[in-house]
Amino acid sequence: MATFDFRGRLLASDLPEEGRLSMPAEWAPRAGTWLGWPCNTDTWPDEIRPAVELAFRAYADALSRGEVVNFCAGSPGVRERIGQLVADLPRRDRIVLHDIPIDDSWLRDSGPIFVRDAATGRLAVTDWDFDKWGGKYPPWDQDDRIPSRVADLRGMDRWIPGMKLEGGSIDVDGEGTLLTTEQCLLHENRNPWLDREGIELRLDRFLGARKVLWLGRGVDGDDTDGHVDDLARFLAPGLVCAAVESDVNDENHAPLDDNICRLRGMRDAAGRRLEVVELPMPRPLVRLGLRTPASYCNFLFTAQGIVMPAFGDPMDELAIRRLEAATGREVTPVDCRDVIFGQGSLHCLSQQEPSDRS
Repeated sequence: MATFDFRGRLLASDLPEEGRLSMPAEWAPRAGTWLGWPCNTDTWPDEIRPAVELAFRAYADALSRGEVVNFCAGSPGVRERIGQLVADLPRRDRIVLHDIPIDDSWLRDSGPIFVRDAATGRLAVTDWDFDKWGGKYPPWDQDDRIPSRVADLRGMDRWIPGMKLEGGSIDVDGEGTLLTTEQCLLHENRNPWLDREGIELRLDRFLGARKVLWLGRGVDGDDTDGHVDDLARFLAPGLVCAAVESDVNDENHAPLDDNICRLRGMRDAAGRRLEVVELPMPRPLVRLGLRTPASYCNFLFTAQGIVMPAFGDPMDELAIRRLEAATGREVTPVDCRDVIFGQGSLHCLSQQEPSDRS
């Protein structure tokens, strides 16, 4: 296994050659999904953690229907608790516990972003810098080590771009197009030494993003500074879903309307004009006077379908129908009314591992 370290102010000549690395789409064939466990009491206090644990159990059950579920379980107490809650699941043999400690459960952002390496024909890990969304919630030292530990476990090469990037801030179509937001990637708390062009260069060389599509702002209540996985997602090449808020008095109406307008004027890396499927927003969910970023866009493609957060809202069923009609995949809802009080849901909690066969 090799480690390729590219920290610092990089010139184009220091980066991987163009076209070497590429990030597969989320719906590509896969080996499994990585999850954490709701172990951080600041994120989920004692009064709601039992309900959150049951949601994690339901999530693992849904994923295990078609793939391996890999839990980062780096302490005996966590391993014991996971073992208790998944013991009676029908596909318990597909749930694997790894000795990888975490600070919090947001594996989309802290976990490894897997890429294909055209030079070796194998999967590799990209290990981006992680500091909990601009240093908001220390500590994060264990979370920042997750990609290197997974690379060691899998015997994969590890590429270190030397740039802060969270998995929830990007979405790809697997054919060279990447969605992100200006609010997040251009934020002063991420990579102030990089301009838009410098960021796009690294997204191209480390993830294969030949075309970067920039949206504006994220949803109200999102403490990640506008992650795109609450706003818009690829459903297939040339096809995206996007969150819409019909209430003109809602804080989300204007930024989501702006994002929809941008998407309808965009073309992907292949020159296709994007087709946009609108997903409604659920009614606001508030915790301690603060709005949570509840959104149906925070779903996860699985080996067999889609797992979507549900919020006990009349819009749950409409979101399910629209996703099923657009993708032809069965959508399994998981109740996230307690999970969302941690300021994220299903996509935020997971990171897919593609199959080692293209």
